[in-house]
Amino acid sequence: MKVVLILASLFFSLSISAQTSLPTAIQMREDTLSLMLNALRSAKKDKEKDSLNVIFKACLSRTLEFPEAFYYPFHKLKTVGFIDCPEELRIVNWNIEQQDETQKYFCFIVKKNKNTISVTELKDNPDSPPRPDGILDAENWYGALYYKIISKEKGSKKYYILLGWDGNNSASTIKLIDVLYFAGTNPKLGSPIFKMNDKTVKRVFFEHSKKVSISLKYEPEYDRIIYDHLSPETPALAGFYSFYVPDLSYDALYFKDNKWILKEDVIGVNKADGDKKEVYIKNERNGKIEKVEIKDTWESPEDAKAPAGGTDHKAVMPDSEIKEEEKKKEELDKKADKKDKRDPNSLNTTVGSGKSSRRKRNN
Repeated sequence: MKVVLILASLFFSLSISAQTSLPTAIQMREDTLSLMLNALRSAKKDKEKDSLNVIFKACLSRTLEFPEAFYYPFHKLKTVGFIDCPEELRIVNWNIEQQDETQKYFCFIVKKNKNTISVTELKDNPDSPPRPDGILDAENWYGALYYKIISKEKGSKKYYILLGWDGNNSASTIKLIDVLYFAGTNPKLGSPIFKMNDKTVKRVFFEHSKKVSISLKYEPEYDRIIYDHLSPETPALAGFYSFYVPDLSYDALYFKDNKWILKEDVIGVNKADGDKKEVYIKNERNGKIEKVEIKDTWESPEDAKAPAGGTDHKAVMPDSEIKEEEKKKEELDKKADKKDKRDPNSLNTTVGSGKSSRRKRNN
């Protein structure tokens, strides 16, 4: 309780000092917010966390109303997420883990309009179903941590695809894809733009075992959202999502005709790091370890300029290896099918005519 009173007095003093020049005021607020956040993260009991969070949230809300706060990095608030869509939108998001391993989530949507900044709090509704399928307003949020914004336009309307994470409970974790748009300055969540085979849904959930993690990311070069395909550990566990794990295949949602359309069994490709990379090697002349730059591309062993000096080596791929085995089998089959054109009457029944003639010469 003493910590709560101290932080409350800090918040009060910040309100009085708001007449200071704005950049300095924001820096002062960031310092105070950092102290509040550290106290919140150090708290052990749920009630203490709730009390500290009320003060932290109030101070943060007032700070986000400053025009400069839309661009200010807030580097000292290391356990609060600031996800930006430049010049348009900022999402400020954090969670508090409870003693039973469930989560409470908090979020501010900061929208930049022509000459104003609007700040709206999304309120985590404990009565919300775990997988809501309707359109939601700020008062009926399901609660999550967002980590990616993808800006899209649908006619004259602007909307934002959100990728998020929910710790859910002690047995399972959820990742999700949602849609954020605005009716005036009021945020709305959910829109029927996800075509999942024969079904169209307003948001997508991926619940899986707590024992594993899954990938859910946006690839701008392909304009797709790619993710691990989940399957139950055994067929008998179908529908029990705390036993769902990645099965080493990938699915993706491609943006086409203002819809995100599911395509299953896609190929995941790692990004190229560039044409060159740096490696450390031993200099044979002086024995020192040196950093050198080399090509980050595959070089054919047949190339005379390759490090090995050029060889007749051919890379063996799985399909070419199979073809080689099939070719050998065909040759053996052809040999086995060939008929012996020699006269069978002149052959020894055991070893052939050669053996018989040698016997005659020996006699």
